[in-house]
Amino acid sequence: MEIKFLGGAKEIGRVAIAVKTSKAQVLLDYGVMLNHTPGFPMHIPPKEVDAIIATHSHLDHTGAIPVFHITERKPVYGTELNLELTTLLIKDFIHLSSYYLPYEYIELNAMAKSYVDVNYKEEFRIGDMKLHLLNSGHLPGGASVIIEAEGKRLLYTSDFNTIETRLLRKADQDYGELDAVIIESTYATEDHTERSILEEKFVNEVTSVVEAGGTVLVPAFSVGRAQEIACILAAYHFEYPTAMDGMAREASKILMSHLECLRDPRLFMDAMHMVNWVDDWRERRRVAKKPGVIISPAGMLKGGPASYYLQIVGKKSKNAVFLVGFQVPGTPGRELLEKGRCIIDGKVRKVEAKVAFFDFSSHCGAKELKQTIKGLRGKPKVFTIHGAEGNCEKFAKWIRDEVGLEAISPNPGESFTI
Repeated sequence: MEIKFLGGAKEIGRVAIAVKTSKAQVLLDYGVMLNHTPGFPMHIPPKEVDAIIATHSHLDHTGAIPVFHITERKPVYGTELNLELTTLLIKDFIHLSSYYLPYEYIELNAMAKSYVDVNYKEEFRIGDMKLHLLNSGHLPGGASVIIEAEGKRLLYTSDFNTIETRLLRKADQDYGELDAVIIESTYATEDHTERSILEEKFVNEVTSVVEAGGTVLVPAFSVGRAQEIACILAAYHFEYPTAMDGMAREASKILMSHLECLRDPRLFMDAMHMVNWVDDWRERRRVAKKPGVIISPAGMLKGGPASYYLQIVGKKSKNAVFLVGFQVPGTPGRELLEKGRCIIDGKVRKVEAKVAFFDFSSHCGAKELKQTIKGLRGKPKVFTIHGAEGNCEKFAKWIRDEVGLEAISPNPGESFTI
């Protein structure tokens, strides 16, 4: 079994891994790097690819898959929920970035017609490979992948989370004996705050702002994070007005049709009944000026209704902007967090509203990553990917020194044989 890293090695973004046997070749994800202009993984001739496995809908894992549907159609495997959310996010990506993309809606439609829905733990075959997906706990419908071929077993964790959240169950880690593991390193050097402590602090802070007559803007990723924030507020019986805007509404409607994928369907539906769905500009202007909470994409303030709300909410010190996801360097969210300023009314201005960050990550922290490695069965070779600022190398070194497994932080384009 040959593994080639086409992207996502020593970086976060454009994840793409080719796995090849004597009779088949599959791609594990094929994502983009979300810079000012989208960055793509290394090229692989479509005629050499038998299928693509889409592990979850984030664009850094799926945003380049339509490239395989320009001249022909390649089957794209994933859970039904994940593939629906993938279509939603890529459609929005084309809308925002079509000038920079080598594909359009017609390729996305061809891709959607090539979807093959698979359930968790359901075995399927591609050539001489046997595969199955496990719940990754990272995103609704998200999966880790196990491939068996030529007497070897490979685990690709993709992005995963072994901590239960209000929205999702924790990752299924029934991996069995393994010969090779490809694992993310996003937070290999830092731990997350314990969830219950974080939730309580968040709800208390939100409540105190709203009770003092302020509005809290929560810029949140459309898929997963927006719904989790709504679930947290519902779980704490938050009784003040809560609005949800932008693509988070469409994502929430998709989740309503897949309640079996959620940890607590009743809590989720309570949360959805609690929120006020913002449908037009008049409603947008109204909620921006009333005490309450607004959950809105984009999570890093790069466009979306959140950037509109910031123009109003950011001007008054009684209001707050609570960031609830990782802010990539160079994004307006990161600028706001580090320097307390943003573009308001066309000019870079100091934001008067209170700004705070709550680490509601959907990735494993360092402790969980290390526990996962220690719990592996067999003597697998470990490949560390999906990490910035040297995290892939640091994690691989820790694995070698502390656990005694062979661990490699691959470079883009490197191949390995298992």
